[in-house]
Amino acid sequence: MSFETLGLSAEILRAVAEQGYTEPTPIQAQAIPVVLQGRDLMGGAQTGTGKTAGFTLPLLQILSPQANTSTSPAKHPVRALILTPTRELAIQVEESVRTYGKFLPLKSTVVYGGVNIKEQIAALKSGVEILVATPGRLLDHVEQKTVNLSRVEILVLDEADRMLDMGFLPDIKRILALLPAKRQNLLFSATFAGEIKKLSDQLLTDPVLIEVARRNAANENVTQTIYPVDPGRKRELLAHLIKSENMKQVLVFSRTKHGAGRLAQQLEHDGISATSIHGDKSQQQRTQALTEFKEGTVRVLVATDVAARGLDIDQLPHVVNFELPNVPEDYVHRIGRTGRAGSSGEAISLVCAEELRMLADIEHMLKRELPRKTVPGFEPGAAAQIEARAGFGDRPRRDARPAERPRERGTRDRGGKAPRSQPVNPLDLPYVTPPLQPSAPGQANADRPNLRQAPKKPIPALLMRPVAPQSEEN
Repeated sequence: MSFETLGLSAEILRAVAEQGYTEPTPIQAQAIPVVLQGRDLMGGAQTGTGKTAGFTLPLLQILSPQANTSTSPAKHPVRALILTPTRELAIQVEESVRTYGKFLPLKSTVVYGGVNIKEQIAALKSGVEILVATPGRLLDHVEQKTVNLSRVEILVLDEADRMLDMGFLPDIKRILALLPAKRQNLLFSATFAGEIKKLSDQLLTDPVLIEVARRNAANENVTQTIYPVDPGRKRELLAHLIKSENMKQVLVFSRTKHGAGRLAQQLEHDGISATSIHGDKSQQQRTQALTEFKEGTVRVLVATDVAARGLDIDQLPHVVNFELPNVPEDYVHRIGRTGRAGSSGEAISLVCAEELRMLADIEHMLKRELPRKTVPGFEPGAAAQIEARAGFGDRPRRDARPAERPRERGTRDRGGKAPRSQPVNPLDLPYVTPPLQPSAPGQANADRPNLRQAPKKPIPALLMRPVAPQSEEN
């Protein structure tokens, strides 16, 4: 099948050809005809299979008959709204709109947080037919009355599952209330969780379901390898792999923002050019870091999961999980940054003993065991090897932890040392009233408390005279 058979205009086909594409991907071949028919669509495919073009191309085709070259903003109302979860993804989707619509008189822009809103206001006031936005910044424009959504004909939710994971559902509901009731709705997602099904029931009308890959399946073009290693030697092993394998472009995922920045600095000290991208950086810093990585100025880009679905890098050869993600599905999204559009890629995961349960959950989701590879000189320590033999083979689940036994008094603690005995303070013991009658001979000490270091002389009680409180003025 070729793009010419999908019913697209000559202008769109010309733009597609300039990008070097001749045949649509499975998700594009199935989604484009459905969207052109005006049907609601729920589309799912593993990341990197062309979902963006799957809705961008037919969207441009539907809007093109009413496109015009007028300079009046009133002639360019917002007719299509595309919502994305992250800034990076919003930027790249809008780039795709401009790329495929370069020969059409349709105007588009993108709005997202982290940058000055004034430039976005100016772009909206000039009139745009296609608006790509993150939910939070779009609502900022709504509150400032700089955008009118009353004439939206097509709504696209891209990476809908990610938007729900990031807590955007209340914002999405507010935006839906501002749209015309009669419109076409397209929902695209890499996974179909239960929350997505609920959202689709509320949003879509008699939708066509297209799912071209098994849910939560990893790209078959990506070679996946697990490297067991002690946690303190992960950075050293990463630097060794990059240098020994002569990796030129490596996307490394860290679990935290602080860890991402620190790892990039450490790699720089190791003689490897690196930069980082995470939520604490400004949009200008994030854009600059991504540009340097794409252009090859830096060799390694360390990112948090904020970039897991927003990065679109052509022919990215290597992805490294410096730390496994807490959610197994995020593993698929991370490694999906490589092996895109039919190309091959490599995904490496550095796994320590503390992450065995996370690895077990990932393998359970993938329904297969990932191959292990040990680098000479970086073998895990003895304790880690014992846990690795038990964990890698049996792969205990996160909910199958052994029951904890209460530690009895006198047993050794985790460090292998017996607990220290604390000296007994006689004043902490309960007061015992002495007998009124003297005890029988030979039993004078029978009813007395057993005090190890009891004083020979009685200790008089301390009589404290109440002190009058001082006034606040003093």
